[in-house]
Amino acid sequence: MVKHVLLRINRLRSLALLLALAGIAGPVVDVSAQQSEQPRRQQVQPKPKTPAKPAPQQPASGPKQAAAAQAARLDAAGPSQIGPPTVARFACLIDAQTGAVLLAKDAEKPMAPSSMAKMMTAYLMFEDMASGKLKMDTRFSVSERAYAITRGVHSSTMFLERTDQPTVAELIQGVIVVSGNDASVAVAEGMAGSEEAFAERMNKRARELGLTGSVFKNSSGWPADGQMVTARDLALIALRTVNDFPQYYKYYAQREFVFNGKTQANRNLELKSVAGVDGLKTGHTDEGGFGQTTSAIREGRRLILVLNGLKTMADRAQETARLIEWGFRESSNTTIFRAGDVVSEAPVWLGTQDKVALTIPVPVMMTTTVGQTAQPRVVAKFEGPLPAPIAKGTRVGTAAVTTPDGRTREYPLEAGADVPKLGVVSRIAVIAKHYLFGWLS
Repeated sequence: MVKHVLLRINRLRSLALLLALAGIAGPVVDVSAQQSEQPRRQQVQPKPKTPAKPAPQQPASGPKQAAAAQAARLDAAGPSQIGPPTVARFACLIDAQTGAVLLAKDAEKPMAPSSMAKMMTAYLMFEDMASGKLKMDTRFSVSERAYAITRGVHSSTMFLERTDQPTVAELIQGVIVVSGNDASVAVAEGMAGSEEAFAERMNKRARELGLTGSVFKNSSGWPADGQMVTARDLALIALRTVNDFPQYYKYYAQREFVFNGKTQANRNLELKSVAGVDGLKTGHTDEGGFGQTTSAIREGRRLILVLNGLKTMADRAQETARLIEWGFRESSNTTIFRAGDVVSEAPVWLGTQDKVALTIPVPVMMTTTVGQTAQPRVVAKFEGPLPAPIAKGTRVGTAAVTTPDGRTREYPLEAGADVPKLGVVSRIAVIAKHYLFGWLS
């Protein structure tokens, strides 16, 4: 009889052990929109062309004809894979908070970077400035190579002279504000010894940042065999610049720069004409056409737009303004979870309470078309039951948020409260109850 009872207890213990080792899957939580940010709506209208001769007021059919002509141009340019058509050959528009892609047209195809490559040069400068390797008053020399590139046809320059020893503070403005090729070469040589070595550093850091389609050959974006970027990569480096170096990003909004007695305006004309625009870089080469990477923020929401392959400077300005306005007007962000919100609960093993709330430490937002209801799928993932003691704020799992377009992003889940461990007597009682009767529950 005793042998039979012991055999039954051993079987129950084995069953209980298997149950304790099994993971408990997190629940799926459907979340409705809790809060939305309404974008400011302000349409930027292109300036009317001045007629060659005085002419009477155009009839109402004038705007219709202009709209028809614009529609014909967009149709001829071909469709975008995501979002509205554009006359740009390459385009990418993303929401900085959610990562949502609002517009993509050949965004993963290689293209000539032109001066937009200088965003990578500036990023490396910012890294060394933040780490203390570079000081604002650090001085670099101007080599014959740096001086000679300013004498090239259509070369942007900060007007460095061979005898100059510009400071880092001056060079960062030369690179960003006036797109100086001479400044870029001086920076590359000063930081890495040669432009070739600096390009190697650019490519290494680009891979670390996730720029999968970019190869840099120089610091300025000057045409070179094998040099290429993608619109998606430029959007990513722009986003990293904004997020990683807010203390230096201000240089991208600077309207003009004075050096060696010469005043030059920032080539990013949208800083003056489009509400919320606060950077980044323009670019142009014969090979790549006109391009621009633009960041704009309105009521806390930031969009980043990359365009390239446009035929004229006027096209670049018009498309940048039109698509920035479209992005803010036709989409908005909805808060799915606020920082600290409870996402789910997890069972606790040998704790003073049976369950603990799982909270998300960061806000979770979703970009939707205006008028669309946010309906993401949220899955809480954790290994359970969670063994006590548990400290509030301890990371215990992840929340996978899948948006209707199929994109999934994971966020950390933390314990929402302290859960002390039971005393010795209570633990013995719980373990005995679990081993003897757990199979009945």
